[in-house]
Amino acid sequence: MAYNNDENIVAFEKCISFLNSIGIKTVFRKIESDSFLPGLLIEKGMIVIDKDTLEHAGDILHEAGHLAVVPTKHRHLLTEKNIIKRTNREGEEMMAIAWSYAACMHLVIDPFFVFHEQGYRGGSEQIVDSCGKSDYIGLLMLQAVGMTTSEKQATSEIPSYPHMIKWLRE
Repeated sequence: MAYNNDENIVAFEKCISFLNSIGIKTVFRKIESDSFLPGLLIEKGMIVIDKDTLEHAGDILHEAGHLAVVPTKHRHLLTEKNIIKRTNREGEEMMAIAWSYAACMHLVIDPFFVFHEQGYRGGSEQIVDSCGKSDYIGLLMLQAVGMTTSEKQATSEIPSYPHMIKWLRE
């Protein structure tokens, strides 16, 4: 793996364990073709990871966010190539950002693990700053599909975002 410090390795292992526990399958194998993200691709609704070429382990959580926010009936069909052709691609991208931030908070991982400076078209710092001010990109869409709730809707039984009511969209 291209990342080699202990903190990133622990975060990587937390991510894999978490994803498998919520029903997002991860597979480790060599990726022969070029992929959008080095060492990582979505294939038939699962995340394929090539540990030898993976550059940013946090990208795994963001890609998992794409899988998580797609309706169950479509999830198993997702691939790296067809995900960008989806009708609601832009909305799903914002939802994946919010989902991956919530996953970082749930796993107690620094958000910059996912929102690293090489990603998000140079906007990673703005995303994390925004979230730090409770101005969450994609929150309204996650609420609309029943995956989380806002501070105004929260109860003692159901805390507000970044707590998730459910990690996978139905």
